[in-house]
Amino acid sequence: MQELFNKRTLCWAFYDWANSAYATVALSVFFPLVFNNYWFAGSGSDNSTTPLGIANSIASLLIVILAPVLGAIADRGGIKKRFLLVFAATGILFVLALTFVGRGEWPLALGVYVMAGLGFSGANIFYDAMIVEVSPRDRLDLVSAFGFGLGYLGGGLALLVAIVLTSFPHTFGFSGTEQAMLAAFIVVALWWAVFSIPLFVGVSETRNHADAGFVQAIKAGFGQLLATFREVRRLRVVWLFLLAYWFYIDGVYTIIRMAMDYGVRLGFDQMSLVKAFLITQFIGFPAAILYGKLGEKIGAKSGILIGIAAYIGVTKFGYSMDNVAQFYTLAIVVGLVQGGVQSLSRSLFARIIPASKAAEFFGFYNIMGKFAAFLGPLLMALVSSYTGDPRLAILSIILLFAIGGLLLLFVDQADGERLARSLE
Repeated sequence: MQELFNKRTLCWAFYDWANSAYATVALSVFFPLVFNNYWFAGSGSDNSTTPLGIANSIASLLIVILAPVLGAIADRGGIKKRFLLVFAATGILFVLALTFVGRGEWPLALGVYVMAGLGFSGANIFYDAMIVEVSPRDRLDLVSAFGFGLGYLGGGLALLVAIVLTSFPHTFGFSGTEQAMLAAFIVVALWWAVFSIPLFVGVSETRNHADAGFVQAIKAGFGQLLATFREVRRLRVVWLFLLAYWFYIDGVYTIIRMAMDYGVRLGFDQMSLVKAFLITQFIGFPAAILYGKLGEKIGAKSGILIGIAAYIGVTKFGYSMDNVAQFYTLAIVVGLVQGGVQSLSRSLFARIIPASKAAEFFGFYNIMGKFAAFLGPLLMALVSSYTGDPRLAILSIILLFAIGGLLLLFVDQADGERLARSLE
């Protein structure tokens, strides 16, 4: 356990603790709730799934465009931490801005939400790439899982704070539940900002190239981007994994972003839904770490395939559920596998790429993840708009899990690791 409880690993993993306040409190829970009950109120429509899905898709499309360029620039300039700071600060400021969006101003709320998502996703490119700074290759599964585990715990605690605020608004000086729910975004911004400090202070960055100024890094980065794209195409294992990841992580991210809206549209009690997300977070903390150990025992690919199978079952069950108790059951199952699928995907990818070009390759990794998050919510939005049935919308996600799992079966991890070492 020395790999986990040293200063560099702990400082790196605490960024997962920090930004998970956004992923859990804002992205998964409170934005969909406030959007339905406050910003979208008076719009004349009860179909919040369509605009929310489109907004998630736009945020994802923006990071798809930026991700590979940013990764190449950061590696050439040795400035991953600086880019992480810029994007994290952007996300924090726009989350804070949500507090000041008024009732009925749903287009403005979605615009601010898109910018917050851009900051969150952009920062993750550089955070993910920095795993090679804090972990040896033979411990990547466990270190990656530890980060996700801390993220679940941190996100769960931040959600608990937000629940207390909204459950007892007058105790904390708020005029009512709506004002307290808006204040939850302040909690997110502060949590994200304060707990990001350990990474910026405690993790140094290896410079793989000669020090370059920002402009020089940009010029060199664009040139390196083209070279990396050609290299990714040549590395069959990397390309096949990215294609598989594109499909199955689509389902994971879509469920994270759209589950609250789905539950609201089924008419479930909203505070019960919030508590279900809290269950997911606290189960996810130990489950992600245990999943990392499982990955070390049976291999990251096998662990991911188990998670994909579980998600197919979750989606099928979600289609037919009709009470909150069943939603709790789904929350437990998702908590058991969600962090494992995410963490083992990150560690498997880190194993099959050259460590010296981590940010560049993680730019492509995030392209697949975010482009999937573009397609998934958009697919739900289109199905919901066409049929008016949220159950059919959630059922459509099964296809993405099935395709991703099938492609993953053909990924040869050993061959990928051999090629990665030859390019370092």
